[in-house]
Amino acid sequence: MGAPDGRIGRDLELAFLDMSGTVFHDNGIMERAFGATLAGLGVEPGGERFRRLLDALRDTPGHSRTAVLENHFAAEPARARRAVRDFERHLDALVAEEGVRPVEGAEEAVGRLRRAGLQVCLATGYNRHTLNTILERLDWMGLADLSLCPSDAGRARPWPDMVLTAVLALDVGDVRRVLVVGDTVADVQAGLRAGSTAVVGVRTGAHDAAALRRAGAHVVVDSVRDVPDLVGASPLSPARTG
Repeated sequence: MGAPDGRIGRDLELAFLDMSGTVFHDNGIMERAFGATLAGLGVEPGGERFRRLLDALRDTPGHSRTAVLENHFAAEPARARRAVRDFERHLDALVAEEGVRPVEGAEEAVGRLRRAGLQVCLATGYNRHTLNTILERLDWMGLADLSLCPSDAGRARPWPDMVLTAVLALDVGDVRRVLVVGDTVADVQAGLRAGSTAVVGVRTGAHDAAALRRAGAHVVVDSVRDVPDLVGASPLSPARTG
């Protein structure tokens, strides 16, 4: 499951880490926000339409959550815009009230990667306000070199836009030197489409090892806490890097 000779870590400059399912667990708040949004738009909870939309959400982990709403209400632009606004409002409220739960060892992993000389980008499909709220609740402001959401880059995963935006923002000379880490097929696809030669799947989120390997992950590990070992990062380094 790993890369015992450490070759995946050779000459890497940037670690691009997915957030939900990779460095934190959302405790179900995303689905609850989605359900509240549908109910507010008159979609009967438990009804066939409600179940179909929820299935569409569950079947596309790693993709933009608002895209499911935009696609469903595409023929009603005003309603689609309201759906996106309502979803983000519900999600923000739940994040502020309940927070999220970090994956065990995630903060230390980020610190070890930075101590090993890699810059780190944390990326999510959520909006910027939600992203910042999550970072604040976890006390992770300043933990990474950069954080990104789709509005910063253009398109969400599985498109490569956020990976490439991180490359430009952090002045990385070669996308092949980017380590991409995520828990979904969409994360793997984004890394491969961007040109990364070090795409790592983790088994703490939506997809299992077999699905991640079928998507093309170069390595699959149990958790983000195992990723620094792939680049030879010292386990003795403190989690924070200043």
